[in-house]
Amino acid sequence: MRQICVIGVGYVGLVTGACFADLGNRVIAIDINEERIKNLKKGVMPIYEPGLEELVERNIHAGRLVFTTSYAEALKGAEFAFIAVGTPSGDNGEADLKYVEAAAKSIAQNMTAPLIIINKSTVPIGTGDWVADIVTGAQLQPVPFSVVSCPEFLREGVAIADFMNPHRTVIGSLHRDAAEKVAQLHLPLRAPILITDLRTAEMIKYASNAFLATKISFINEVADICEALGADVKEVATGMGYDKRIGAAMLDAGLGWGGSCFPKDVKALAFMAEEKGIEPRILNTVTKANYDRRGKVVRQVEEMAGGLKGKTIGLLGLAFKPNTDDMREAASIDIARGFLEAGAKVRAYDPVAMDNARHLLPAVTLMEDPYKLAEGCDALVVVTEWNEFKNLDLAKVRDAMKTPILFDGRNIYEPAEMRTLGFTYRGIGRQ
Repeated sequence: MRQICVIGVGYVGLVTGACFADLGNRVIAIDINEERIKNLKKGVMPIYEPGLEELVERNIHAGRLVFTTSYAEALKGAEFAFIAVGTPSGDNGEADLKYVEAAAKSIAQNMTAPLIIINKSTVPIGTGDWVADIVTGAQLQPVPFSVVSCPEFLREGVAIADFMNPHRTVIGSLHRDAAEKVAQLHLPLRAPILITDLRTAEMIKYASNAFLATKISFINEVADICEALGADVKEVATGMGYDKRIGAAMLDAGLGWGGSCFPKDVKALAFMAEEKGIEPRILNTVTKANYDRRGKVVRQVEEMAGGLKGKTIGLLGLAFKPNTDDMREAASIDIARGFLEAGAKVRAYDPVAMDNARHLLPAVTLMEDPYKLAEGCDALVVVTEWNEFKNLDLAKVRDAMKTPILFDGRNIYEPAEMRTLGFTYRGIGRQ
């Protein structure tokens, strides 16, 4: 049984720690947030992720997963220390590494035996070298260590499946022995393992996320062209996806991307490029295209409703994607504020994200279910493609509304069926 320390019990750290414990390792997870650790010990999760609560509870009871606020306790006997703290965007789009720096210093001051330090957080190219310098400078006594980059590729809503069944494991280090040991740790996952240098591993994560964001922004632009020319973007995407060079993933036209990864990673990569004198034309355009869609939705609904002042608009969904309560960079935030600024009253419903939405959107009235939401609405907007919304009694929704106008921002309904039901309907890139 290997002993692993995981630093940070946010989204990445908690999933990583629980999954490694489930693979038979002993994991001690540390966080400086005392309230969060206290809650985790009682089985209260800080995030919503399908299957995570059960996974955590199972491994706590098995004695393989322990939570603490003490670095000394977490590092005692550990062979590996995963840094899985947040790297939010700074004022200019750069990644803020203050939490990584704090973790590296704390590791240095509490380690007493040889250790492999693994950057699991998404960090700028060169961070691995920087972490090594921090640890060397902050050690109270010389203790051998190596730094490895092992970026995460978890998707919120399916993070456990992604961890247990990864497309690949990327490992970067200047120390081959350390990289091989981290590779051994990941062998039970039975995925291709790429061992490279630190900076290349760090770049793989940024390049991957930036490409996926580009793919989404591209299909959304194609959707706009489809609307203008009379084509159906869903069928266009299906036809494109059969080409193995393109692939079907991330070709769903809609309201664009959000969350904790794509927005900050695209900005950070653009910032790094500009610092080196490279103009990130594609990256900047991808970001602009993504956020422009949110204002466009408000304008389109205004056109459908014959104005917004005094109207009541309902939002079906708040989270940036289904199966998560994450509201970071969610399209719902900009869309709701756009409606409010235009003089509309805004209501919303989401199966799990409403607690997080309360402080972000205090002027939005949160409703207890989709049918209460629809009562008296002048228009509904599908913002998040929850399965619950795909199975609504749409006749009941229509009858509850003041005016049966529905803007389908995720293309979850068929246009002809919606019009047959009596809705004034509009999707993204559909006729």
